[in-house]
Amino acid sequence: MNKKKIWYKVLEHKQELTEGRVMTVTAGRKDICLTHFDGKYTALENKCPHQGGPLGEGSIENGMLRCPWHGWDYHPCTGLPPGGYDDGLEIFGLKIENDAVYVGLQEAEKHESTISDIMVETMVNWGVTRVFGMVGHSNLGLADALRRQESKGNLKYVGIRHEGAAAFAASAYGKLTGKPAACFAIAGPGSTNLYTGLWDAKVDRSPVVALTGQVATQVVGTGNFQEVDLIRAFESVAGFNHRVEQNSDHAELMSLAVKQAILNRDVSHLTFPDEIQTIPAAAGKIPATPEGRMTPLTIAPPEVSFQKAVKMLSASRRPAIIVGHGARFSMQWVISLAERLRCPVMTTFKAKGQISDSHPLGCGVLGRSGTPIASWFMNEADLLLVVGASFSNHTGITPKKPTIQIDLDPLALGKFNSVDVPVWGDISVTVRNLIERLPKNVRSEDHTEEIAARRAIWQEEKQKRLLEDRGNGISSIAVFSSLSKTIRDDAIICVDVGNNAYSLGRYFECRRQTFLMSGYLGSIGFAFPAAMGAWAAVGDRRPIIAVAGDGGFCQYMAELTTAVKYKMPIKIIILNNNELGKISKEQRSGEFEVWGTKLVNPEFAEYARGCGALGVKITESSKLEEKLREVLNHKGPALLEIITDVSLI
Repeated sequence: MNKKKIWYKVLEHKQELTEGRVMTVTAGRKDICLTHFDGKYTALENKCPHQGGPLGEGSIENGMLRCPWHGWDYHPCTGLPPGGYDDGLEIFGLKIENDAVYVGLQEAEKHESTISDIMVETMVNWGVTRVFGMVGHSNLGLADALRRQESKGNLKYVGIRHEGAAAFAASAYGKLTGKPAACFAIAGPGSTNLYTGLWDAKVDRSPVVALTGQVATQVVGTGNFQEVDLIRAFESVAGFNHRVEQNSDHAELMSLAVKQAILNRDVSHLTFPDEIQTIPAAAGKIPATPEGRMTPLTIAPPEVSFQKAVKMLSASRRPAIIVGHGARFSMQWVISLAERLRCPVMTTFKAKGQISDSHPLGCGVLGRSGTPIASWFMNEADLLLVVGASFSNHTGITPKKPTIQIDLDPLALGKFNSVDVPVWGDISVTVRNLIERLPKNVRSEDHTEEIAARRAIWQEEKQKRLLEDRGNGISSIAVFSSLSKTIRDDAIICVDVGNNAYSLGRYFECRRQTFLMSGYLGSIGFAFPAAMGAWAAVGDRRPIIAVAGDGGFCQYMAELTTAVKYKMPIKIIILNNNELGKISKEQRSGEFEVWGTKLVNPEFAEYARGCGALGVKITESSKLEEKLREVLNHKGPALLEIITDVSLI
């Protein structure tokens, strides 16, 4: 059957290509080498058959078209090389009408499903519908499969400026939703750039699927351009780590990658050699689905440990509940239990916002980023009920109190220290069962008035600190006091590492806001890429704010152009003190000389405007609320640069 020829206009005016010149034009999806020689226009295959050199970027010398990569010659009109060799170029139909140049190509074959198509559609079927990454020469076939799914409305792709931002965004998406996102990179440096963000996901138990291109299989081991052994490179960070082969069970391989990311709350990695990506799928192969492949994780705890927990809680007069990030999807039951016990609830820093600071039992953050309210009630307790927390040094949960720990991950139970009663089970199920099994008349004291009294003492102290002004910039307490008043209750706040984080944990008064941070890895630069991940999860439905220091924002500041490109209404609040202030503080604390921490910064507000976002700078605390409202109410991406005093945190 004869295929239909389609004519594409490639030049509006033939005079655009002068005699003796050559250029690249595009006909449909195909690049064409267009020549004008000896009064004749010719359309040739643009790829040199030897190394794929772009002939349209070459030149005509001594009557021959020369490849720009290795100098091989072809006749500009016939496409034939000198010497009678058979490695000539294909010629395409060309016509000139009304001074315009048209190239005729045969109608493209209907797309045949590839290995990449099978795997990407399987990934989508398993619920991975957000991908952050960068398209490049060693992942083009996989990128084309992603494009097809996006064109069907099944997937959202965010093209970033640095692969590290892609991994952080995917990690933040998992922390917020509990579901995996994917990050996507080329071979070599693109893949190694993912590494820090993937470690953030791994240690904070966020499910992520990493998809990497790889050099063609036939050149593996030869020291080829951008060749890195990605299986070995990802061995320590990826719980599931495999190379895609031509004869792999492709749908099953992707199913296992996503399944293990979800169940183990871990990183899965698949690498795709270049030539594998476009191979047609084997006959009869179809994408897989999760149907019948997953069990609900709402498991009840073993009765022996559960009975011990009930007995200890029933006997306690001053219990205190400490919740971690792992309890974020179970807070309605945790709060109900606290109300039943009338006991204080404090959070780890990663769990900030999981109970409102205005709740009668809410005591804020415990630990280095915390409040004296939380530390007071931990020390006054006769029993600690720790729910979904990991006992990090930053939180400082005392091992000297009788402790019940509840977690779905059995390895998290008693991870660093022995606990009196480790309880393995789904947190919602376990806490709900505790409420049902506790006696009607619990012995615990009503802490409500005591909490209110300790909160009043802390509020008085904060007001005193709010008045401090040394003339070197705005204090962090003033920043977060104003932000507490101006921000919407449903905002998502992405926090960077540094003094800004400590101050936010201590001074921001949360209501229903959600917080995302780099927990165990503690990676600087997290906040802004995390805000992109949050936007991919909730779109414009909730405000998204990235809070960062000047050091942290500079790590991924180019991503502001990504926010502008995708119209992400992310608000960036930069606390600028021209210093790595937390490190300077640690140097002084360790009796070292302060060294290597001073920074030279751009005008961040001006930079934001140059990227197409709103940029505002403030140096006076009297204008804080006004400028915060201006930035927070802006419809698109916006940045507020606040000149802060490094000594007032």
